[in-house]
Amino acid sequence: MRKNVKNNVSWVGKVDWELQKFHGDEYSTHKGSTYNSYLVEEEKTVLIDTVWEPFAKEYVENLMKEIDLNKIDYIIVNHGEVDHSGALPELMKHIPDTPIYCTKKAVDSLKGQYHKDWNFNVVNTGDKLDIGNGKELIFVEMKMLHWPDSMATYMTEDNILFSNDAFGQHYATEMLFNDLVDQCDLYQEAIKYFANILTPFNAILRKKLDEVISLNLPIDIIATSHGVIWRDNPMQIVEKYVEWAKDYQENQITIIYDTMWNGTKELAERIAEGIAIEDKEVVVKIFNLAKSDMNDLITEVFKSKTVAVGSPTIGSSVLHSIAGFIHYVKSMKFKNKKAAGFGCYGWSGESPSVINERMKEAGFEIIGEGLRNKWNPDKDSKEAAVQFGREIAKG
Repeated sequence: MRKNVKNNVSWVGKVDWELQKFHGDEYSTHKGSTYNSYLVEEEKTVLIDTVWEPFAKEYVENLMKEIDLNKIDYIIVNHGEVDHSGALPELMKHIPDTPIYCTKKAVDSLKGQYHKDWNFNVVNTGDKLDIGNGKELIFVEMKMLHWPDSMATYMTEDNILFSNDAFGQHYATEMLFNDLVDQCDLYQEAIKYFANILTPFNAILRKKLDEVISLNLPIDIIATSHGVIWRDNPMQIVEKYVEWAKDYQENQITIIYDTMWNGTKELAERIAEGIAIEDKEVVVKIFNLAKSDMNDLITEVFKSKTVAVGSPTIGSSVLHSIAGFIHYVKSMKFKNKKAAGFGCYGWSGESPSVINERMKEAGFEIIGEGLRNKWNPDKDSKEAAVQFGREIAKG
């Protein structure tokens, strides 16, 4: 069922209420997602993006109810990833010669995934497509945001930026627009999306945001590829991206640990106590990695100025959960953050030094030498953990 976005622009996508994981098993989507596809009906009829492959037949059948597919003059592919382009093979069975406009890298992506040589038309930043009624589509390459092939499409007169993955959220809703949904949920899903998907590209993103802002285009609507469409003060999410892309942090210290027999858990709680004693303004959060969602934790790290990571020593190293978590943290390329390692041990006690070394490799400034505690914490070692927390708070 189509939904009106503005004038002759309609949403013809799919709401995926059941989605729990994305990018394979890499990204948790607690609130589902949407695959946003748009139909523009001016003198020329344009389809902007499709939906994920599992919904391809449903998508094409629904589209056929709305319009004669042969009336589609152009197809715009802002991004070749399968959650955007997955319905193309099914669609192109019906209209195989319809011109597809995309970047050069997107041609490579689409051919590589679907092994079809469709009627590709390569566009670059600034290229325009006349769609009639005095309106044009202007293409803006968005390389590495977050794939090499990504681009955005701007529609003149209606002042709509079809922004692709930028400014989106994995958020299932029938309400379509940002002013119609719970603002806390929207903000949480937006910052989680940024933290887990776009953070590694902060340097590129800063330049691209400056470029987009410098174009001085009037933007009344930002039509994303996932989640809600920004129509109420759409630049608010652009302003957030500018803020988040500047090595963002809040006054927060996050403690993340895994434990075998709760000794490291006890240290984590005492460290938090020490942080709170030393700095009554800082937000302190504790998470047991084994009982927490990885992507939610990355969001907390994104917001934090300091992260304390704890693991007992096993095999002269750390628990594999902690090792995997730090590996993921490293891939995020965080900047301007501090870290400290801690953990219990029975006979060798390498875990704090291993944590510190790996967090340093991940780009964090290390506080001290870490906290090592032999066996379960007693009264003195609990006090030492409190003191360690105070030192972390001092930075």
